Amino acid sequence: MDKLLSGRRVLVVEDEMLVLIMIEDMLADLGCKSVTSAATVDKALALIDAQAFDFALLDINLNGRDSHPVAEALAARGVPLVYSTGNTDHGSRDGYSDRPVLRKPFKYEDLVAILTRLKLAPVE
Repeated sequence: MDKLLSGRRVLVVEDEMLVLIMIEDMLADLGCKSVTSAATVDKALALIDAQAFDFALLDINLNGRDSHPVAEALAARGVPLVYSTGNTDHGSRDGYSDRPVLRKPFKYEDLVAILTRLKLAPVE
């Protein structure tokens, strides 16, 4: 059976290095073709302009800065995204309530469950 993310290109926007490494390992286990990471809003926006992604995993709070501009750029390109956060008040802000959210720290099974619900388009 194909892995859940075989051939996928994923953008991970995360400012904590240890969390990023954990996420990259999980995505590799799921068969990702490439994982590109950014730790800042500006870097993420530059990557979104330069590359195509199949989906993104986005930390809501990047070093004290709201990642909403990144979510808007992804949405404008039709890229599905999942938020990851250690905060508990994610739903109180406009624009967050309709997106799937992974609570950090999350387990491999949590990531698989949320990605299964995304129903990503087939890889061409």
